[in-house]
Amino acid sequence: MTESTEFSDQKQLFGHPQGLFYLFFAELWERFSFYGMRALLTLYMVDVIFEKLVERDFATAAVYASYGSLVYASTVVGGQISDKILGMRNSIFLGGILMAIGHFVLAIENDVAFFLALALIIVGNGFFKPNISTFVGTLYPYGDPKKDSGFTIFYMGINIGGWIAPLLCGWLAYKYGWHYGFGLAGIGMLTGLIVFWTGIRKNVFGDKGLPPTEEVLHKKVLGIKQGILIPVLAVVSAPIIAYLLSAYKSLGAEGTFFGDQNIVNVIFKLIGVSILVYLGKIMYKATLDERKKLFVAILITFFMTIFWGFHELSGSVITLFASRNVDLTLMSASQTNSLNSMFIIILAIPISMMWTYLSKKNKNPRTPYKFGFGLLFAGISFYVLALSGGSANDNGLVPFSYLLLMYFLLSVGELFMSPVGLSKITDLSPKRIVAFMMGVWFLSSAFAFQVVGFIGKQLAVESTDKNIGGFDTLAIYTDGFDLIAKYSIAAGVIVLLASLIRFRLFNGGSFPPAETNQIIWRAIQG
Repeated sequence: MTESTEFSDQKQLFGHPQGLFYLFFAELWERFSFYGMRALLTLYMVDVIFEKLVERDFATAAVYASYGSLVYASTVVGGQISDKILGMRNSIFLGGILMAIGHFVLAIENDVAFFLALALIIVGNGFFKPNISTFVGTLYPYGDPKKDSGFTIFYMGINIGGWIAPLLCGWLAYKYGWHYGFGLAGIGMLTGLIVFWTGIRKNVFGDKGLPPTEEVLHKKVLGIKQGILIPVLAVVSAPIIAYLLSAYKSLGAEGTFFGDQNIVNVIFKLIGVSILVYLGKIMYKATLDERKKLFVAILITFFMTIFWGFHELSGSVITLFASRNVDLTLMSASQTNSLNSMFIIILAIPISMMWTYLSKKNKNPRTPYKFGFGLLFAGISFYVLALSGGSANDNGLVPFSYLLLMYFLLSVGELFMSPVGLSKITDLSPKRIVAFMMGVWFLSSAFAFQVVGFIGKQLAVESTDKNIGGFDTLAIYTDGFDLIAKYSIAAGVIVLLASLIRFRLFNGGSFPPAETNQIIWRAIQG
């Protein structure tokens, strides 16, 4: 069967392959479970797991960072295993089952169960997350113009799940107890798997997502078929990862090199150094044109890491700030995690339409400028929180409007940066290392959580009092937000200036159109 016939035989719904909508709902419910759990995680650690520790904020920041880094790093490994052995369908099922078990184990209020649950979610996410997104692309023939809109629909499911989950899981946790919130997250994951399985039963995916060959599944390693060995190894790896998460304490004494480093921190530093050495070798052997493009790709990845590092504070420091220092009447602290996804849903189409309009006018900013503005928006969003302290009431609580405005600005910054990053990495990377650079791009989210952990430790409050807050914590958070704002704005200015200089050097001494120049310089000066 030819490719065109193969795709034409797929059932259509609203002009798209029917399978898209099964993947849409499967991903929606998976993200429901993921973000529902994440909304509760920091508060649960502070109030339950580490409640008796004076350094409970420090411990929480360390575990949250390790969890986030490993959950994103696992996607690189899971994606490789799927491509070479399991196939996307088997990987999605394996990952979904492990994640569902992890969420249900989280409902058990026990320290050992807690770390094991996080480990199962990490392993499961590694198999599930990279494959369901890739699966969407297989439903469309090469060059199909509907593919972009298909991904837009799919990603909307992610944000719907990210919006609803904190509201419902947060409400259950607040009203009835933590285990009810975590349990609902587990139900969400199971629902996603059922939707996916239903799609397979109805044959809406055709022959997409199958293993490379049946032979590779049955190939024996150590006397065991690979199709069986991999799930076994996935389960066996969970206790090892649980140990890494539980080993959150620093390896050395205060003031030494390892004074603020745990095992996971060291692992990611070694990975980072290895990547830099390898990229250095590639840059040395590359042609001049390749070197220029690769340098830009590396810079984009670096600044994206910084952005995600600040952005992902929403699940840790910002949640604690909301709990301790925001006058919450409409929602709980955990429920504030829904605000980012809410604004993404509201703003995604208008901002996309804006880029389309500017393109028609030949005024659409190039990717580096969008990155610069994205960092500026992030910086301004944290500056808003830094200013909120001036409006605190007698109890040290700031108006909710500051948090709402912060999430609005941060979401705008995200929409400036996130949708264009990956496509530019593939465009700028030499063909022989495209796969490697995509891996580095996905690892940037893992390294971003190392930034989250560092900031979280710096803003940690030493206390065993569950009700600590007000003026005891306000200055700690607002001073920290002010510093984050300065770093983010500085990064944005650097990106914009570097983009202007690079454009002049590589384009015969001329700058971009005057209109674009004015916009950029107003942002820099303002």
